Amino acid sequence: MSRSERSPLLLAGLLAAAGTAHFAVPRQFDAIVPRSLPGTPRTWTYVSGAAELALAAGIALPRTRKTAALAAAAFFVGVFPANVKMAVDWRDRPAPQKAAAMGRLPLQLPLVLWARSVARSGEGAA
Repeated sequence: MSRSERSPLLLAGLLAAAGTAHFAVPRQFDAIVPRSLPGTPRTWTYVSGAAELALAAGIALPRTRKTAALAAAAFFVGVFPANVKMAVDWRDRPAPQKAAAMGRLPLQLPLVLWARSVARSGEGAA
């Protein structure tokens, strides 16, 4: 299997694992939901987890890959405020935890670019 064939499946796997984690250990995700959002943090945790699972399924299927990958890119941009909240909330934690929270911030850009690359490679699959 070539790299271009593996890339969408790896992205789908990442999203599926993250989506599953939202249901398996929701408390850690509840804590990073920005307070400005309406409703309860748990609702947002479950909605974002379900979105990640749906995106994973869409990317895994060649027929829906392009649309789902573009939606994933938008999703990665949309969850950035949660990563900012985590970095702010964790600024007084021990160095390894603070580094992990800060490390999530620049990670969003490669995720967006990866999803866009998958979308481009999926253009002929529709």
